[in-house]
Amino acid sequence: MEKAVLKMRGIDKVFPGVRALQGVDFTLCEGEIHALMGENGAGKSTLIKVLTGVYAKDAGEIFLGDKPVTIKSPQDAQNMGISTVYQEITLCPNLSVAENMFIGRTNGVIQNWKKMNEDAGKILNELAIPAKPAQQLASCSIAVQQMVAIARAVDMDCKVLILDEPTSSLDEQEVAKLFKLMRDLKAKGVGIIFVTHFLDQVYEVCDKITVLRDGQLVGQYEIKDLPRVQLVSKMLGKELDDMSDIKSEGGSYDRKEGETPVFESKNLSSTEAIYPFDFYINKGEVNGFTGLLGSGRSECVRAIFGADRNLSGEKFRNGKSVKISKPIDAMKKGIAYLPEDRKVDGIVGDLSVRENIILAYQVLKGAFHPFSKAEAYKFADEYIKLLDIKTASADTPIKSLSGGNQQKVILARWLLTHPDYLILDEPTRGIDVGTKVDIQKLVLKLASEGMAVTFISSETDEMLRTCSRLIVMRDRHVVGELTGDDLNQNKIMSTIAGGDSNGK
Repeated sequence: MEKAVLKMRGIDKVFPGVRALQGVDFTLCEGEIHALMGENGAGKSTLIKVLTGVYAKDAGEIFLGDKPVTIKSPQDAQNMGISTVYQEITLCPNLSVAENMFIGRTNGVIQNWKKMNEDAGKILNELAIPAKPAQQLASCSIAVQQMVAIARAVDMDCKVLILDEPTSSLDEQEVAKLFKLMRDLKAKGVGIIFVTHFLDQVYEVCDKITVLRDGQLVGQYEIKDLPRVQLVSKMLGKELDDMSDIKSEGGSYDRKEGETPVFESKNLSSTEAIYPFDFYINKGEVNGFTGLLGSGRSECVRAIFGADRNLSGEKFRNGKSVKISKPIDAMKKGIAYLPEDRKVDGIVGDLSVRENIILAYQVLKGAFHPFSKAEAYKFADEYIKLLDIKTASADTPIKSLSGGNQQKVILARWLLTHPDYLILDEPTRGIDVGTKVDIQKLVLKLASEGMAVTFISSETDEMLRTCSRLIVMRDRHVVGELTGDDLNQNKIMSTIAGGDSNGK
């Protein structure tokens, strides 16, 4: 008989205008890895925040073992053996790695810094995390910061470990290390709640799946009893329209002889240590940068947009030399850029959905030419409807929306500027399957209408579905370019492994 380490029964949570959870049940057993699945807005993060004391539940009961408990704060949860690693890294970048691992755990006692660093070093070595205890966290990559957050959580004496999208910033080797760690903890009897949008990862490491939809429980299933097509169907509440129809639209772009690119760069480099590269994109084309984590994908598009200072190179718009040294220059030239990290570089959390949508267009118009209230609402309502943004109203603070709907708001912001060249860096990271399909279809629709789109995703399948040409990166070099029959996963991997800096 499996022994339950956690039971949640009849959990309700209501926010103004939104019933986020309605009578949700959830059971986690000892030594079990349990996937919590659902679209963005399904209630996954809300359920986790109720469990960890971030939100107070409006109804229902929580049991650890057979004992009912009241969790009023994250500290309560931690004291009860519930450790959490959230999707967005919640550490202090100005502190050292060791300080982040032990912050809040000294009980008011003066810290022995030498011992803290030694203890941190042992944990980092055990988990093969490439960071030093005294190193400032801000100097670490996003992936390493994520691993430090996981190290902090698992080092506590936890009975329940919650991992909320922990792999979204990790490469394949780091994911493999995390999965080994999860299996080791499972063997010790720890119950693990795993939230992810990577279906392959669910079927690789999980024992059970609980599906939520629209704040309600759809069901709990043994992994062997729920094929992935059925899982997606239950998450969406409808039969999945197979993504093969997307693939049939992708890869269809044919470059015309003598065509002038919408945008072109030559010998471009930046302060972010990318090697000089050449790049072009034509009207109606979807291309993309692909490569392993840290290969320089994002740095290339940031250099194009002027988000990072250029050290060398020329840029051309429709064949004419242009100066783009900062984002406003790019915006004025009809270039839009949806950044990789929506929390840091995208949304303005305390502003409304409406205010976030009109933000870029207002910058282009200038501070002395503000929108009328009627215009602002007209634009917001138009794009809320166009992109099917789930929000109570245009005046709802964007921070109240799910991650996928926040991403749609940022996309609406840039579409409102009517660009003819759109750069999308990880537009589907951390969002649900249904929204991913929506965004992929929208990208191809925009391209069919003549827009040039550069698309970056960590998911190779997604790149292959949407792009007709891929620029392959390794170690901040462009090492190849793939089109036509070469657009397949094996060719991408072999190019990454065997290409040289001249792309041969």
